[in-house]
Amino acid sequence: MKPGIHPDYQPTTISCACGEVIHTRSTVPSLRVEICSKCHPLFTGRQKLIDTEGRVERFQRKYRKKPKLEAAVEEAQPAEPSVSAPAEPAS
Repeated sequence: MKPGIHPDYQPTTISCACGEVIHTRSTVPSLRVEICSKCHPLFTGRQKLIDTEGRVERFQRKYRKKPKLEAAVEEAQPAEPSVSAPAEPAS
């Protein structure tokens, strides 16, 4: 390895949102994570809903069923007229 071009490998602390603290080594002095092996559903067997920036609500709004009244009104409105071929001139 060339001297002076690699970052320092130093002791670091990884802190999870659940409160778990892991001591290890890295080039970064400290890390904060949202999920660790103590709280991840794959390891715990419990489902944990993680909603980042309202993604669940946005999905529900996008794909929710329309009320029957709105659906009936939309069906009753006539479709746009179709474009037909121009009539041939009479000779």
